[in-house]
Amino acid sequence: MLHKVSIAGLTMDPASNTPIIILKSEDSEQAIPIWIGLLEATSIASALQDIKYERPMTHDLFKNFADTRKISIAKVEVCDLKDNTFFARIYFVSEDGNFDMDARPSDAIALALRFEAPIFVEDAVMQKSKITDGEAEVVDTSEEGKKWADYLENLSPDDFGKYKI
Repeated sequence: MLHKVSIAGLTMDPASNTPIIILKSEDSEQAIPIWIGLLEATSIASALQDIKYERPMTHDLFKNFADTRKISIAKVEVCDLKDNTFFARIYFVSEDGNFDMDARPSDAIALALRFEAPIFVEDAVMQKSKITDGEAEVVDTSEEGKKWADYLENLSPDDFGKYKI
């Protein structure tokens, strides 16, 4: 089952100074944080804030190319989560037929915004990323690992700013 999601926030992880995108299910209160690269976060933020650059950035260039080839995006899916790495697929529509490609979620989301395509998360990913009410297992028992476990355990949706980076 697919869950339609929206971008609930884009913020910086204060501990690692890494951007995080928060996807929130439109049919539940579940939110999924995905740590992404700075360039992809900038691309997503510029699309969210409708910022236009004098010269096309990478995702804008791809959109321009796709438009000339009459290719659009029907949807993107965050389809898997393996070893703390999220995977996505982009579903394209063209005159020659439909096709899909593997992508990083950050690139898929940046393109979905430019094509005004819906974003979905596979149910299995929602379940794997769900924060349980029970005690979390801390694998890294170093001081740094304990600090991260405490930080992540105390996160709430209010901790994330809407589209700030």
